[in-house]
Amino acid sequence: MITKRIIPCLDVKDGRVVKGVQFLGLRDAGDPVELAKFYDEEGADELVFLDISASHEGRKTMVDVVEQVAGQLAIPFTVGGGINALEDMKRILRAGADKVSLNTAAVLNPELITEGASFFGSQCIVVAIDAKYDESLGSWRVYTHGGRKATDWEVVAWAKEAVTRGAGEILLTSMDSDGEKNGFNIALNKAVSEAVSVPVIASGGAGNAEHFLAAFQEGKADAALAASIFHYKETSVKEVKEYLQSQGVNVR
Repeated sequence: MITKRIIPCLDVKDGRVVKGVQFLGLRDAGDPVELAKFYDEEGADELVFLDISASHEGRKTMVDVVEQVAGQLAIPFTVGGGINALEDMKRILRAGADKVSLNTAAVLNPELITEGASFFGSQCIVVAIDAKYDESLGSWRVYTHGGRKATDWEVVAWAKEAVTRGAGEILLTSMDSDGEKNGFNIALNKAVSEAVSVPVIASGGAGNAEHFLAAFQEGKADAALAASIFHYKETSVKEVKEYLQSQGVNVR
């Protein structure tokens, strides 16, 4: 039986961890290095670090902060934000990341996924998708630049394309649910999970342990990511895992 993973996420801006609602109204959530150490000790399965303004500001990810965070971790570590070329991936992996997350750059240049996968292996390449429901599309639309720009891609179609090109994992964020704490977007996660052959990480909307259970059982996700409920100590990784175990979910 495949083990379900619980993944805290550090959204980093100007060297600090921040959290907002639907990508807006960011507030401070602490120091990334201290939080990384805390989550490692608490039993998180992995950690995701996203430099959320790098693509929008047209700059590279903060390598020095990545190095400091990596120094605290014994768990797999994914880094994204401002990774636009193979050289950027090399720099981030050398700094201590285990995987790189591509979002805006992958949409603008899908060949980047292929390059990364052929050089480092698919297991290193996570394609992050920011999804927002679009009435005119009757489905979810892919957004880039930290959720600021709509694209022509429909989410399921883009997820399939990313996997065909070599993505080893999909990090799927529901912009509609992000920070709302009303639960993960089950329909979105189910649609993508059933369409691709690689693990899907559900992101956006976690408010309690029951939401993680729904993401796994109904949404068919392989992992679930959360930020504010862990950062602000509303619940803990340990408590979520204990609850999932009590419900028969296989967790580490």
